[in-house]
Parts: sequence; structure tokens; C-alpha cells
Amino acid sequence: MPLAVDIGNTNIVLGCFHEQEIEFIARIATERGRTAEQYAAEIKGIIQLYDKDPKNIEGSIISSVVPPLTTVLKNAVQRITGKAPMIVGPGLKTGLNIRIDNPAQLGADLVVTAVAGIRRYSLPQIIIDMGTATTFSVISKKGEYLGGSILAGLNLSLNALSSGTAQLPAIDLSSPQRVCGTNTIDCMTSGAVYGSASMVDGMIERLSDELGETPVVIATGGLSKLIIPHCKHDILLNDDLLLQGLSDLYYKNKK
Repeated sequence: MPLAVDIGNTNIVLGCFHEQEIEFIARIATERGRTAEQYAAEIKGIIQLYDKDPKNIEGSIISSVVPPLTTVLKNAVQRITGKAPMIVGPGLKTGLNIRIDNPAQLGADLVVTAVAGIRRYSLPQIIIDMGTATTFSVISKKGEYLGGSILAGLNLSLNALSSGTAQLPAIDLSSPQRVCGTNTIDCMTSGAVYGSASMVDGMIERLSDELGETPVVIATGGLSKLIIPHCKHDILLNDDLLLQGLSDLYYKNKK
């Protein structure tokens, strides 16, 4: 039973899996000031919370977009498992043909979701990951990572809106009843959700035009379940795509 850990800017997603079956998925807050021992204690507690024995963890793999925490979590996981984890990065076999200007700049999370998408869906593809940032990855019909787009995530945009204005409050995101709001909260909710959905639709059209083909579109990330149902394009939701990719890479590199 391997352990997978994805270190994101807002949350750290972790889970255990067996072959292609995910045993559980959990999230903890990304806090840069915490020590390896603090993270180890929390991760071990979560594993036990899901009725899993940490002694049964045979290995682990980590992807990270927060470099200062990579070594911290590596040490934390090693404290739990007694073994050094795999790290998604140079030296790890991915099988992904990266066609951007500088392949070393491609985020580990984008590598992982691309690996998972190529294995599970037909090509070409657009993979949308809606987290702290919203990213679009374009995969060719040959399985090549061609590039994509990055923009501020929905929560990041809302935080900027409320902190940068005098009369617009912080809001809890929910599915709006209508596009035309009749009060401040409804207007902000409509703008956030329908505006994001319209952005996703527009980006799919533009990226598809450049690709010259009709791609399969897959969405993942914490906010995708809120936004994607309001899009006009056919988009496949897969909340587990990142952990599936980590599972693929773990078994691909397991000695």
C-alpha cells in the first residue's frame, strides 16, 4: 500500500492506493512554518483515521509545487514509512514527451495529471486543474505535452476582489440560482461561478482552434465540481486524476 502526497499552494492532498484502486484521499492545509515532525504526526493520524496501518505502507511518492516544503514532507514521509519517497522531478521516469520551451519549468502537478490523462482518456486532450491557480494543459494526439495556460484561481481572484474594494465582502462560494443577481452577494457569486465557467468555455474553444482538432476535456481540482456543471462544453470530471497519476508514476518507477 503506497502513500501519495501532492504539495499544493493551499492544500496538501494525500492518499493511499493499491494498484489502480485509491484507498482514501485526504487534505491538510499547506503551512510553510511547520516541521517535518508536525507533518509526520498529522499524516500518520490521518492514515490511522482511515483504518490503515502505517506499517503496511510499502513506499511513497511526492509531487510538489512548493519547493520549501518538498524536503520537509520528504523527511516527514520517511519518518512514517522508514523509506525515502520518490520525488516527481528530474531522474523520475514519466514517459511524457514535453514539447514546451523549457521542460524543466513544467510543474510537477501538471506532469502528473498529464500522465494520468494520457493513460485513461483518448487523445488529444485538454486537462483543466482548478485549484489555487487554474491551469490548462494541452496534449496532442501523439501524447505530447504541447503547453497550456495559467491564470489566477477562483478563490485567489475573490480574495483580491474583496481585499481591494471598500464595499465588496468576502463570500462563501455556492452555486448561483441565476446569472442576473439582485443583491451584492448574489452578484458576486454569479460573477465568480458563471464568469469562471464562461472563461473555461472560451479557453476550450481557443485552445481547440489552435490545436486544430476537437479534444477530450478533463477537469480536476478542488473547485472543478462547482464550476464545470455550469459550462456549455462536454467536460469529464475526475477528482482523483492527480493521485491516479502519482500511482502510475510510482509503479512505473518501482524497482
